[in-house]
Parts: sequence; structure tokens; C-alpha cells
Amino acid sequence: MTNNPVKSYTYLLNLAKNLTENEDDFIANCANLSSLIFNNIEDLNWAGFYLWKNDKLILGPFQGLTATTKIELGKGVCGSSAKDKITYVVPDVHKFPGHIACDLASNSEIVIPLIKDQKLIGVLDIDSPKLNRFSEDDKINLEKLVFILLENSCL
Repeated sequence: MTNNPVKSYTYLLNLAKNLTENEDDFIANCANLSSLIFNNIEDLNWAGFYLWKNDKLILGPFQGLTATTKIELGKGVCGSSAKDKITYVVPDVHKFPGHIACDLASNSEIVIPLIKDQKLIGVLDIDSPKLNRFSEDDKINLEKLVFILLENSCL
């Protein structure tokens, strides 16, 4: 958990753009953005990516404790977001049917699908130890961050 909370999403999105606009490698950008999120947004215990490969979500760059390495489409919050191609904001993961628990400290979660040219690339998964951690403002701005990633990376 960070001691350096983000001043605003405008600030965070500008940092994301600066990190990715001169680097087109998708994995490098995912690695930097997972660190940026984890170290600049309050009350997080996991931030990272699962990437779509061989009809599964495969663990990608992340910050936090070790995690599940493969997630089936439609399973847990990540698999549901990938299947439905929509952002899931889950106030209490313990009430989400089929939730996949990696870190027992996680209580809320937001998952944003990575979609480019109508093709699933993966998901951005962010967990918090606080219940009801993620707001509509978080959803809107983290979706903007995903747009920046997809816009500036070669896929």
C-alpha cells in the first residue's frame, strides 16, 4: 500500500501517457503501468494485467503478492470482465459468485477489459483490502488509462 497517494487522476493519466508514448512494447508498458497504479493509488494490495492467450487469461506484469496464473473465460471477476467485455466494479469480492481469491486481504476489486479493434487483449485487475474501494470516478479514469495503454502499444 502506498505512502504516496496520487494527487489527481489528471496527474496519473499524464504520467501514464509520458511512460507509454515513446515505448511501443506492450509488456514493458503493462509493467510500468502496473507499478504506476500500485504505487500511486491509495488502498491497493494488487495491480496488474492478465493477458489473453490460448483461450485463457494468463498472468502478466503485476505488483503485489503472487497470483493465479491462468483464468478461464467467465470465471471470477477477471474472467467475467473478459467474457462480457465490460468493466466490473465489485464492492465486496466475497459476494461475487466464483470469486478467485489469491490474496485473502482483498475485499474489493475493479477489472477493466483490454479491447482493441473489438479483440480481447486481456484485463487490468486492481484489488483493495477495503470494501467499496472503487468509485465511478475510478472506473472512468482507469478506463482512460487502459485507452492510453492500448493507443500507445504495438499489438
